[in-house]
Amino acid sequence: MNRVSNGLVVSAALVVVVAGLKAAAPLIVPFLLSIFLAIIFGSPLFWLRRRGVPAAASFGVVIAALVLAGLLVVLVVGHSVKEFSASLPHYQERLHEEFSRLTTWLATHQIVLPSDISTETFDPSIAMRLAGRMFDSLSSLLADGLLIAFTVIFILMESAGFPEKLHRALPAPQGTEAFLNRFVEDVNRYMGIKTAVSILTGLLVTLVLVFIGADFAILWGLLAFLLNYIPNIGSILAAVPAVLVVFIQLGGTSALGTILAYAVINMVMGSVIEPRLMGRSLGLSTLVVFVSLVFWGWVLGPVGMLLSVPLTMVIKIGLDSNPDTRSAGILLGSGSAADGD
Repeated sequence: MNRVSNGLVVSAALVVVVAGLKAAAPLIVPFLLSIFLAIIFGSPLFWLRRRGVPAAASFGVVIAALVLAGLLVVLVVGHSVKEFSASLPHYQERLHEEFSRLTTWLATHQIVLPSDISTETFDPSIAMRLAGRMFDSLSSLLADGLLIAFTVIFILMESAGFPEKLHRALPAPQGTEAFLNRFVEDVNRYMGIKTAVSILTGLLVTLVLVFIGADFAILWGLLAFLLNYIPNIGSILAAVPAVLVVFIQLGGTSALGTILAYAVINMVMGSVIEPRLMGRSLGLSTLVVFVSLVFWGWVLGPVGMLLSVPLTMVIKIGLDSNPDTRSAGILLGSGSAADGD
C-alpha cells in the first residue's frame, strides 16, 4: 500500500511541476535558450583556454561572436519573418487552389476523394502555418534578446570559476569533479558537433534554394539549421514548407528537385558525417525523440520543440556519465550496440 501511495504522490508532484512549467513558460523559455546558447558558445571558450589563450582574450572573442550571431539573426529573422507573414495568406490560398486541381484531376481518373478531406482530414497549409508560428515565436524572443545575452555572458563567466567553487563547497569533490568533467566534456562535444553540422546543413539548404530561385531561401536555411537539432523528424519538418513554396512558385519539377536536394543533404549530413564525428553512443531512440518533441512542444511552445532534443540529450549524457544511472541512459539510446559500450 505504501508503494501505491508513494507512486500517487510522485505522480501528483509531476503533474504540479509540469503545470508550473507550462504556466511559467514565458519566463522559462528565455532562460533555457540562454543555457542552450551558453553550452554552444562554451565549447569554443574552453577550446581557446586549452590552447593557452588568456582568459580575458578568449572570453572577449566568444562574446564578440555571440553579439555578431545575435545581430545576424535579428537582421535575418526580423525582416524575413515580416515578409513571410505578409505572404502567408497568399501561399495558403494557392495551396488550396492546387489541392482543388489535384482532386479534380484524380476525379477524372476515377479516384474520388471524400468531399470534406481538404478541410478536415488534409489541409496542405498546416505546414505553412506551423512554420509561421515558429518564426513568430523566434521573433518574440528577440524582444528578450538583451536579457538572453546577459544571461549567457554571466553563465560563461561563472563556468570559468566553477571547479574552484566545487573544491570549496564539497568535502571530497574528487569524485563529483570527475563526473562533472565527463559530463561537461560530453555535452560540449555533442553540442559543438551538432551545431557545426546544423550550420553546414542550413548553408547547403540556403545555397540550393538560392540556386533554384525559391522565395525566402535564407529563412528556409535558418529553419533547416534549427530543426536539424531534432533527429529524423526535424529534417522532414524543415523540408515541407520550403517544398510547398517552391511548388507554388516554380511548379512540380522544381519541387521534386527540392525534395531530392533535401534528401541528399540530410542523408549525407545525418547518416554519414554526423555519426562518424559523434559516434553511435550519443544517439537517441526515435520514440524518445518523438515523445520529447510532443511533450516539450506542448509545455513550452514551438521553442520548446527546438530545445526538446538537446535537453533530452543532455539528460542522457548525464545518465551515461554516472555508472549508477547508466542503465537509464541506455534505455534512452538508439538501441545500437554502442549504446551499451
